[in-house]
Amino acid sequence: MSFLFDMCGFTSLSGILASTIQLLSLAILARALLSWVRPDPSNPIVRVLNSVTDPILEPLRRVIPRMGMMDITPLVALIGLGILGQAVCGLGF
Repeated sequence: MSFLFDMCGFTSLSGILASTIQLLSLAILARALLSWVRPDPSNPIVRVLNSVTDPILEPLRRVIPRMGMMDITPLVALIGLGILGQAVCGLGF
């Protein structure tokens, strides 16, 4: 998992923030993939993923309408987090 720390160096504050953003992105991706198989909501892994990703996905769900049976909020969140990660890395503090 060395790709997590390659963005802008793990030793700086911006590197730590960028790595945290990447971990959050991985959690959103894992939650989206798990939603295809309908996991047990009482599973501890599912509960952790939900508690970590809900603060980002729930506000987006209030704003972004569903496209038929598809929920595109994870995609929007991943794009937004990617932009935020690049911006944090660009600050370099």
